[in-house]
Amino acid sequence: MNKIAVLRDPLFKKHSNGPDHPEGPQRLEAIDRMLADFPFKNRLSDIPARDATEDELGWVHDRQYIKRIEQTRERSFTMLDPDTGATSHSYAAAVRAAGGTIEAVRAILSDRFNNAFAFVRPPGHHAEADRAMGFCLFNNAAIAAQYAIHGHGLNQVLILDWDVHHGNGTMHSFYDSKQVLYFSVHQYPHYPGTGGVNEIGNGAGKGYTVNVPLDGGQGDSDYMAVFRSIFQPIAREFAPQLMLISAGFDAHGEDPLASMRLSSNCYGAMTAAMKEVAEECCKGRIAVVLEGGYNLSALSEGVASVLLALLDQSPVIERGSETGERYIDQVIRE
Repeated sequence: MNKIAVLRDPLFKKHSNGPDHPEGPQRLEAIDRMLADFPFKNRLSDIPARDATEDELGWVHDRQYIKRIEQTRERSFTMLDPDTGATSHSYAAAVRAAGGTIEAVRAILSDRFNNAFAFVRPPGHHAEADRAMGFCLFNNAAIAAQYAIHGHGLNQVLILDWDVHHGNGTMHSFYDSKQVLYFSVHQYPHYPGTGGVNEIGNGAGKGYTVNVPLDGGQGDSDYMAVFRSIFQPIAREFAPQLMLISAGFDAHGEDPLASMRLSSNCYGAMTAAMKEVAEECCKGRIAVVLEGGYNLSALSEGVASVLLALLDQSPVIERGSETGERYIDQVIRE
């Protein structure tokens, strides 16, 4: 019976962006409540987090930037950009979030688990090499992908980012590399403004960035058309040795920070589509890392849907609309 490695740590709840901020510890508290009642919790296995080393952070981030975030420990609160704050605990939480995501990947690559979910915060996919932004301090998914490359010798890692906001930091981390295929489906135009269909990588990395920008208002069938017609064929051709999901849950129809219309079940359907390819290419190895999602019910339901899909309990979503098919044609032309 396969089990899912689950990574949590109390330190993640000590990070704060400020009072009444949508990205707060209440997100993890909602997930904890869901996990306490999860119907297959006997198939979830907790694994410990650890702090990332400075060298591991340095695979993605400039040393001067790392020091700048470390200095936030000396003040009760620091605004890093208009959306992103840090308390005296935030550096410690961010270092452990990065290290925890590494541990989730290590649990898979050491053959202890096929799947892992890192319930970390602060999230990471907006964090650039030298800049905090969009609630993100260190780029957890990018650092974990680099760990797979540097620590285990992998040279084909796929990152799927379905957060409603484009993962600019993750894309830029691998824009010149063919070792990591970055695939993002997101609302566009929308924050942070990157993720156009013509952003496809550079140099050796040309063709290894795939952006699927969608207008607001798209629903389950539109997303699943993207997964069947674009994601699965590209992923199969790339033949990854490991798959990572930057799992934001803010494309949900109830999320306050965007205008997509996904149901909770769609997150399971997307996971199942990814798992189908993972079982063909990489022994089903999928590591999931938490990104956004700001309606607490939608967040916890979406997480449950992902876990159920990893345990082979997944819904069927019907064919996409004409609008979804139009975006598919546009991406294929690029």
